[in-house]
Amino acid sequence: MLSDEQQEKMVPFCPDFVAELMSPSDKRPVRFRMLQAKMEEYIANGARLGWLIDPFNRKLYLYRPGEPVQLVENPTTIAGDPVLPGFVFDIAQIWQR
Repeated sequence: MLSDEQQEKMVPFCPDFVAELMSPSDKRPVRFRMLQAKMEEYIANGARLGWLIDPFNRKLYLYRPGEPVQLVENPTTIAGDPVLPGFVFDIAQIWQR
């Protein structure tokens, strides 16, 4: 349970799973580096899985604690295992836009 003071501020929790979808302004190198740093911060603070989705180049960057970032090019689906057991995201829907 959060105290009244904590409810007025940022919640001191980190989600297990984070997904970021790049916008057109994120294509600039400086913005992309900021997104990468943001994803690394989530992982450092306890997130167990992160997806950074680049729809412009059809790339997915997978973030997991204790592992290097994994680049997957033009995937059609993404599995959320083991953090989201059985969840499969049809990323091909994003590529079609």
